[in-house]
Amino acid sequence: MKTDSPLPAPGAPLEHYVSSTPFDLQSVEAMTVEQSKVFQASQLRLMWWKFRMHRLALVSGIFLVVLYFGILICEFLAPYNLHTRNMDYIYSPPQQVHLFHNGQFVGPFVYGRQMTLDMDTLKRNYIDNQDDVQRLRFFCKADSYRFWGLIEGDRHFVCAAENGQLFLAGTDRLGRDVLSRMIYGARISLTIGLVGISFSFLLGIVIGGLAGYHGGIFDLIVQRIIEVLQSIPSIPLWLALAAIMPITWSPILIYFGITVILGVLDWTGLARAVRSKLLALREEDYVLAAQLMGAGSSRIIRRHLIPGFMSHLIATATLSIPGMILGETALSFLGLGLRAPITSWGILLTEARSVSVIAFYPWLLLPMLPVILVIMAFNFLGDGLRDAADPYK
Repeated sequence: MKTDSPLPAPGAPLEHYVSSTPFDLQSVEAMTVEQSKVFQASQLRLMWWKFRMHRLALVSGIFLVVLYFGILICEFLAPYNLHTRNMDYIYSPPQQVHLFHNGQFVGPFVYGRQMTLDMDTLKRNYIDNQDDVQRLRFFCKADSYRFWGLIEGDRHFVCAAENGQLFLAGTDRLGRDVLSRMIYGARISLTIGLVGISFSFLLGIVIGGLAGYHGGIFDLIVQRIIEVLQSIPSIPLWLALAAIMPITWSPILIYFGITVILGVLDWTGLARAVRSKLLALREEDYVLAAQLMGAGSSRIIRRHLIPGFMSHLIATATLSIPGMILGETALSFLGLGLRAPITSWGILLTEARSVSVIAFYPWLLLPMLPVILVIMAFNFLGDGLRDAADPYK
């Protein structure tokens, strides 16, 4: 093949040049707009895209956000005050909300009730009065309350009609509205899981991090302690620790005592997860570089190792919250957890410990429903976060 340029002489340097034009990755790769969004997306954006694909986890997350927002304004959402008693409607069954009366649209309303006493069983029987239409009121004034114990108020989201009744979940043995008490109880039952997991999260990261990074005798002692704690059945250990709390303690101290107990007993699984991760990551080159630069153990663990699997820790912690909610519910149901005047879902379920009560008044088991829904939502959310923790899979 002929060429116009002569061949260089043997041993002569080859001519070359350096282009001053900036390197444009887009022109080289010729990526489309959609491709550039993916290749240039941040880690958080990729995790969000992966999490959004898990529809059940997304719905569960929205449900939990709405629920936790609701506990901030539970006084406004509850139709009645926590301690309001309706002595004329003891053990009243749930009322049904209607929209149409005699073929005409009336709006949300309930029928008034009349009570009769069965002299053979001493059971109260309630019959709806079809002629007594009681329209519901919204953003209305009703029972007074102290918002978070600080601000006086009497505004509610929904109320019964004037001189009417509204018991959507029935009433208990003192005539208290079960729905209102469930809404108030959500504040305790939901926050005790968050406070407990915060305590457990701190212990698990600190103890598991030190054991995984340093190893040696400290790791050996920690592993033996974890094995002993995990070999003890949970419920008997809960009962033993809850029973040693003095009965003279105030409800607030009891609340924090139960939280500490749940946190102390739940850190073992998280500590083992942190230890296993650190055992693998401590051999990486960037850890050796940090050591050569004079970084201490606490800084290496805090700034270089923990952020590498923080998403995994968050998913693990999310899956641990349901266990703490169940623990509080079980202790309160057995009478060794929270006590009145504090109200939680476990305390509400103590009303249904008798078989006869369950047979005659089954609506007293309704506080079990939010416990089931919350635990399922946290499990689905944890599954979604665990999948989103590694968006490249």
